[in-house]
Amino acid sequence: MRKTMLLATAALATQLFAGGFYLTLGNPEANPEAKKANAVLVVRADGCHDAEKAQVSANAVGTVNGKRQSIPLKLTKLSAPGTYALTQQWPKDGKWVIELSGQDADRSTYTLVPAGPEGVDRLHAKLAMKAFTKADLESMLD
Repeated sequence: MRKTMLLATAALATQLFAGGFYLTLGNPEANPEAKKANAVLVVRADGCHDAEKAQVSANAVGTVNGKRQSIPLKLTKLSAPGTYALTQQWPKDGKWVIELSGQDADRSTYTLVPAGPEGVDRLHAKLAMKAFTKADLESMLD
């Protein structure tokens, strides 16, 4: 029974992402290029598209000394198509959310990744096929 449930879940997940476009978050320790660049996160454009043509952007949103800040982040292209390294470009103090967005032809994808003094928390990232609301962002900063 358990095996059947796992197979059914895998089949549904495959259907969900079949033909889709999404961002995969990776551990920079597992990528020699990213590790050399001192990256804190690897971002890869995935789905049924030409990864080289996908556009990915990032911002950090957080609070410093009680004031909300938004910082545009630079992503460094890695040798694998559609793969980028993100380095720490926001203050180490405070609570931050990394906003990632991907565009591929007429498809979009969005990811929010919490970050703080302990680093980037890939395990608690949120993925959506539509832009997150301000409330979504605020809930991750509270």
